[in-house]
Amino acid sequence: MNKALLVIDTQDSFYHTPYWSERDLADFQHNLTQLIAAFQCNQHKVVKVLHSRDDMPESPFNPRSGFVKPMAFLDTQFDKTFYKSVHNAFTDTGLAMWLKRNNIDCVAISGIRTEQCCETTARVASDLGFQVEFVTDSSQACHQCGISTNTDRRHAGDFVCHQQRHWAGSNSGGSGRSRCDH
Repeated sequence: MNKALLVIDTQDSFYHTPYWSERDLADFQHNLTQLIAAFQCNQHKVVKVLHSRDDMPESPFNPRSGFVKPMAFLDTQFDKTFYKSVHNAFTDTGLAMWLKRNNIDCVAISGIRTEQCCETTARVASDLGFQVEFVTDSSQACHQCGISTNTDRRHAGDFVCHQQRHWAGSNSGGSGRSRCDH
């Protein structure tokens, strides 16, 4: 299974919204950083998705605000960047075509707005035929509402532990190939 990590809306814009909360932010940052490292170590693609709204001049999501950029803790080199203007990362972005061109059939979902943009992206990905893994401890909700997706839920630690097993030579059959399907 070829996999990509989608890092959705983890951008400075949120620091300038009335609904932003730093509750659990340190844990989120730590978990997402570990998850990205595990994906990169296993040679899986890591994709940055930023929310950008040219049609809203006063919004922190307008590129002219200067806030449509990754949060400072994301000093990672991403394999590709996409800009979206709706809740999901697929509509009008070219993401699905890029994933297919790279033979990716599974996406792991992480980022900000668990309850909106991450969940919507997960549902659309599933509708488009991708396997979906939702990494709950590498996602940050802005409102404390229930998370209610039917996707496969994963934790960053699952990927990190798998990465450690891989480098210890104990992955499937000792083939030396990275394997992240669980």
